[in-house]
Amino acid sequence: MSRILINQATGEPVVENLLVATSAPARLRGLLGRRSLPKDTGMLLLPCRSIHMWFMQFPIDAAFLDADRRVLKIRRNLQPWRIGRAPRHTRCVLETAAGVLDRVQPGDVLTAPEPITERSGGFDR
Repeated sequence: MSRILINQATGEPVVENLLVATSAPARLRGLLGRRSLPKDTGMLLLPCRSIHMWFMQFPIDAAFLDADRRVLKIRRNLQPWRIGRAPRHTRCVLETAAGVLDRVQPGDVLTAPEPITERSGGFDR
């Protein structure tokens, strides 16, 4: 199922193809094994408090979100073999290709037309 994620502040799509990883194995795998990520695609890790870039093959942007999907912090151009530490109250992390989050700022709220929950229990592609 394809999901869109919209920046409430601007009304513009952040990603048009949102992947959601809710199970522990899906969150652990994340984007590993990919050589790149299309600019219109992002992965929401839910729940998630921090990320690592071990074994990644490309840089990403990461937005750390609270329970209301408010952006708490953005790590731009996070390189392989680095760690993305989350601020307090982080509930989930949105990972995108580097440069995608250039128009997103801390304080922005990211919304989806349909609910995104932890109950799917897996990896929705």
